[in-house]
Order: sequence, then structure tokens, then C-alpha cells
Amino acid sequence: MRPISYSRATDTATAIAAVTADPTSDFLAGGTTEIDLLRQNVLHPRRLVDINGLPLTGIEVTPEGGLRIGSLARMSQVAAAPTVRERYPVIAQALELGASAQLRHMASMGGNLLQRVRCSYYRDAESACNKREPGSGCSAIEGFNRGHAILGTSEHCIATHPSDVAVALMALDARVLTQGPSGERGYEFDDFFLLPGDSPHREHPMEHGELITAIEVPPAPVARHSLYLKVRDRESYEFALVSVAAAVSVVDGTIADVRVALGGVATKPWRARRVEDFLIGAGVTRENFAQAARVELIEARPTAMNGFKAELARRAIVRALETLTADRSGSPA
Repeated sequence: MRPISYSRATDTATAIAAVTADPTSDFLAGGTTEIDLLRQNVLHPRRLVDINGLPLTGIEVTPEGGLRIGSLARMSQVAAAPTVRERYPVIAQALELGASAQLRHMASMGGNLLQRVRCSYYRDAESACNKREPGSGCSAIEGFNRGHAILGTSEHCIATHPSDVAVALMALDARVLTQGPSGERGYEFDDFFLLPGDSPHREHPMEHGELITAIEVPPAPVARHSLYLKVRDRESYEFALVSVAAAVSVVDGTIADVRVALGGVATKPWRARRVEDFLIGAGVTRENFAQAARVELIEARPTAMNGFKAELARRAIVRALETLTADRSGSPA
């Protein structure tokens, strides 16, 4: 048994200082992933700094009309917030589809963004995994990879990003705010999640001791008409094979604004910018939706076991867009 020391922080500065001072330490919030990985001998921190007492749980409307979510707000708390459900339904839906009720009551928003991949080889301490042990290889590439990524992959890693709400936040141009040894920082969502490339063990640009303090979502009228579609092997708590976060505004039969992001198919929450570029100014037709989806998946790189994901993703994009635009082709949405 490995000894692990534990302390509780009462303020943000103290928590950051404690973790920064010890390269083997880590923050502990909901712990819904971290404790599992400790038990599986995947993570090896010698010290955990409990941050649950920090005042980072608020959900506020910003002066500009956007949303600021504290990093320690629980998933269930955010999903139930009237402002979220009214202005950003895609966020509430992604949270409710992202975990069981028990986990939603424990898991924090910041922790959800930082959760580690669900690749079975990463979680098996005996298997080669470049995320867990850089340079050791990727067992998934030639192994059982049915649930792995087809976009944003590299020869070093094909693991999918597991978060559902991160997909919704990616579609909405959210920002991640942090505080750390170098002071306060803000990251655009697309920059916060790194592609594996040659260094899959590095998933975020944060330095050791840097703490997520809040997530900011800009005002977006289009988000009032949004949804999160999740396709999975079973209806109960399960990770996505493919998911789509989408928001659409239609004026006189033409798409005036559209946001689309994909989950379950990429190594990071995947902004479907080709879909968006194709559809802005286009008519509301199934043919346009299908062509936009084909353009987005043109660079998919499936393995022997997950080739079905490309077609599944195309169909999911079309279904999400058709659902949002049903009966709205002739009037503003």
C-alpha cells in the first residue's frame, strides 16, 4: 500500500501553494475519477489537497448576459439551474446524459473537464500507454479499439475525450479561467484541450499547481434553441459512441447561425467548423445537412473496429439538425 497524505484547503491561494510546492501532489474535488485511478494504480500522487471548501460554486449571469460557472459547482447543480435550462439547454442536457444521478451530485464542473480518458489500456497499469507512460506505445491502435477516436488521432494515441458537457461548451465558445503560480489565466475552449500529437500525456496547457476557478460561456441567443444528442450502446449510464451538441437559428428558411460540436469520435471535444461553414446561409434541407456532415468527416481515420463511427456521426449530425429545425424553416428561430 502506498501512503498518501491529505489536507484540506480553506482558500484558493493556500491550495495552489500546497500543490505547487510538491510535484507529486494533486487537487481533489469530487474525486469520482481520481479515486478510481488511485485504486487501479494508474495515478500515483503522494499528497491530495481537498479543495471542496473553496468558494468556487457559484452560477452567475455576467453583465454581458453570459454565464459564469464556478469550477466546484456540481454537475447536478448546474443542470438544474433555471438560467442554464432556459438560455443554454444543451448544457443541461449534456450534464444529465453524462453520468448517473449519484455521480452528478458529486462531480464538479472543473473536474469533469479534466477527467481522464476511459481507454481500458490507459486504466490497465500493465498495458503500454503513451498517456500513462510516455514512450511506452499505444496498445489500443492494434488492440480492441471499437470505442476509440477517428478524428484528431495520432500514431501515439487514439483515445476519445470522455466528457459530455465539454462538447456542449465547445459548441458555445466557452472559456476556462484559472489561477496558478503564474497568476490568473484564461483559455479559449479549443485551446484548452490539446491534440495528442507526439505528447499524448499532455492533455491541457496548464502548469502544475494551476487550478480551474470558473467556466465562462458568452451570451449566445442561438443557444436558446439547442440540444445534445447522445448515441451509446445502452440507454443507462454509458459513454458516447457519438454525440452532437448543436444550436441553430433559422430566418426565412435560411440558417442564420449554427453551432455544432462532436463527442465520442475525437481525442478532444471536436468543434465541427466545416459543418458550420457549409451551413451558414444555406437552406434548411436534409440534403444540406447530410453534405455538411460528409464534409466534416472527410478526414476521419478509423481503425479496423470503429469504422462504423464515421457513418454514425454523419447520421447523428443530420438527426440533431433536423430535430432543431423541424417546423421552423419559414420563420425566425
